[in-house]
Amino acid sequence: MSKWFEWRIDFEGQKHCEFISQIVVVLFAVIGFVYGFHNQDLLATMEIYLGGIIITSILTLPPWPFYNKHPVQWLPEISDKEFEKD
Repeated sequence: MSKWFEWRIDFEGQKHCEFISQIVVVLFAVIGFVYGFHNQDLLATMEIYLGGIIITSILTLPPWPFYNKHPVQWLPEISDKEFEKD
């Protein structure tokens, strides 16, 4: 699997990942609750919610390339000699 993914996401990617997970989980929870309440079926509510968890996992757990569009640019390393001059 390491050949397929870079296994890194940047800070903006983490922000998008969290946003996607919150929206999808809440959306499926509300849909499941409304459907289950309307049909008086607790099992259907749990199945819809579980479907949302599975979809959220597929969208957020793998490090998809769109989560690494803004990689962190680190500063160059300062040698000891340069550090002592200042």
